Amino acid sequence: MFNKCSNFSSTLTLQKYDYNYFALVLGVPLILIIILGNVLVCLSVLTERSLKTATNYFIISLSVADLLLAVLVLPLYVYSEFLGGTWTLSTYICDALMTMDVMLCTASILNLCAISVDRYIAVVVPLKYNRNQFSLRQLVLITATWVLSLGVASPVIFGLNQVPGRDPTVCKLENDSFVVYSSVCSFFVPCPVMLFLYYWMFRGLRRWSSGRSRSQLTRGGKRSLSLRLSSALQRENAGVRAALSPMSPSAVSMASPTATLGVEDKQPPRQGKSLKENGLAHAKANKRGRRNSKSSRVSGRERKAMKVLPVVVGVFLACWTPFFVVHVTNVLCVSCKISPTLISVVTWLGYVNSAVNPIIYTAFNAEFRNVFHKLLCCRA
Repeated sequence: MFNKCSNFSSTLTLQKYDYNYFALVLGVPLILIIILGNVLVCLSVLTERSLKTATNYFIISLSVADLLLAVLVLPLYVYSEFLGGTWTLSTYICDALMTMDVMLCTASILNLCAISVDRYIAVVVPLKYNRNQFSLRQLVLITATWVLSLGVASPVIFGLNQVPGRDPTVCKLENDSFVVYSSVCSFFVPCPVMLFLYYWMFRGLRRWSSGRSRSQLTRGGKRSLSLRLSSALQRENAGVRAALSPMSPSAVSMASPTATLGVEDKQPPRQGKSLKENGLAHAKANKRGRRNSKSSRVSGRERKAMKVLPVVVGVFLACWTPFFVVHVTNVLCVSCKISPTLISVVTWLGYVNSAVNPIIYTAFNAEFRNVFHKLLCCRA
């Protein structure tokens, strides 16, 4: 046994690796960008009081998954790619790497799905959504994300990857059935759910925008009619007061003191009643305005999501669809000859999504940008 291990070790020592320097050029900056971006996201939410909202806790969960991926998985993956795809460490380290890779990639995708669920609730039922308080619903979603991710990846660490005739110089998932199972749980189920939720959120935002436009036109028409009636009534009252003024000759010659006094006695109560009615009308209008303004503020907080949705869905599908399609095809299609280069490219593309996530979910937020600038410039 010792001689076999010694021969294997000497073989690896004498082997000339086909060094892939492009892996270092791409991998090292990618790791640094992922770490920097996600650390800034976490620090922004934890240090800035205005960013401590329910939705941003999902952003922290997503950032933690991407951060752990950059710290625990990517360095070993870049090292293996640098050596031309040759694995020089023990198979136990490989199994741990595969477990962390599957778990953290699944957690990243499921966190994106959980964010879509949270935003769907915020848009479709805004009055039941508490933006400024971390509720039990958010806690359940985040906990379920990590528990499901661990459940999907756990078979690897429990020995599923230890198959007879395993090549110790290659680190990969050895069980083809597990590749299909993990792909379904990590992508082919969460992806349609996320697309469905974003579709209905988009419809809800469109419906809210059209309803708001119609209500504004209706209120504008009623307000203009009310203003015209009010101005006509004011002109009529002004004419009556001018005609009944004591300084008017026509009033002195055409009206007796008794009649003038009678008119003057009857007019103030009518003005008081009119003022009272106007006051009640204004109070009702103000109440309706405050209620509409509150509803507008609740829905308006999620309006900007309509502009971000194409970016979120497009980048997610562009990064992860090739990865899972290629890996599942490589397992199910025996006659399909997929080159190792293509597998490496789609794997890198999936990892790039962890660097893009902070940009997507924070660059469109002015508060995050301001806190980022403050943290980078080390300002108090």
